[in-house]
Amino acid sequence: MLRRVISTWLIILLLLAGCGGSDEDAEGEAVGGEGEPFRIAIVMPSSTTDIAWSQSMFDSLMAVQAEMGGESALKLAYSEGMFRVTDASAAIRDYASEGYDLVIAHGAQYGNSVFEIASDFTDTSFAWGTSSDTGAERGFENVFAYGAVANEGGYVNGVVAAMLSKNDVIGVIGPVAGDAKLYIDGFVRGVKDVKPEAQVNISYTGSFSDTTLAAEAAHVHIQAGADVLTGSAQQVVGAIGVANENNVAWLGTQSDQISLGPDVVVTNQIYNWANVVVDMIGKIEAGELGGTAYRLTFENDGLRLEFNENIEIDDEVKEAARAAIEDIKSGAVDPVLPEDE
Repeated sequence: MLRRVISTWLIILLLLAGCGGSDEDAEGEAVGGEGEPFRIAIVMPSSTTDIAWSQSMFDSLMAVQAEMGGESALKLAYSEGMFRVTDASAAIRDYASEGYDLVIAHGAQYGNSVFEIASDFTDTSFAWGTSSDTGAERGFENVFAYGAVANEGGYVNGVVAAMLSKNDVIGVIGPVAGDAKLYIDGFVRGVKDVKPEAQVNISYTGSFSDTTLAAEAAHVHIQAGADVLTGSAQQVVGAIGVANENNVAWLGTQSDQISLGPDVVVTNQIYNWANVVVDMIGKIEAGELGGTAYRLTFENDGLRLEFNENIEIDDEVKEAARAAIEDIKSGAVDPVLPEDE
């Protein structure tokens, strides 16, 4: 297994960040001696600039690379647009064959491929999400899993949506039914906690990437009276365009979406995977090739809610959002939607 120096910043970050919010405390150590750069390859279902799921991880990897000192310390390779699982599987296997230290399969649909390939390359570390399954119960020792507790940011966005809405009608545009459940459930709970009478209309396009369908769904929501919209996956490019044209507020998730609607994107729940990546590197360098399931939360700084500073937003709204985040951290608020709602 490759051995190299983990730079001072990395050691400090591991100690201060509590190992990036893993389900258990990690004890990664630096390995002394000069060597080759650590090598990470990532396979993504969409593009590195999708302003959603794939970009959130790619941006985090680039940030870690920059902090480590560039390509001389961390070499990155990527395959984007891997919607077909068979294509993604081939790319994952190729990267493992080329000796990458960590191969990230950035999509829940890649799970079966990860475990099949991980059994053939036991000296290579793999990671996949959204999932909490590391395969430990089946004897796998070289697979990490990760996911975002998206209902936390969903809840806070819901609080903001309820306070912004004048019509008390809010639209949600999901990709495939069930896939965005955490975020949507949290969002609905946040809205209802502020305005129980508000109407939250939820629609699914049946696609992660069809921007036209998302745009059509946004039009339908607006025609039904919605004056605040939200949604997830890379399809939202189309929906945000419609929100922009109609001056309807948009609340984003996964990545920073302000560039798509500088005058309408009010907030973004941003996935910050940097600490997760840092902790994986530390564990691998220490000889621990897998077994940890990571969860992004507000508490471990994996989730961040950022307001659009170019839009005038009432202090009352900002304060309510910050209070909701603190309540989630302390456990005073549970952003889970009850089963009967």
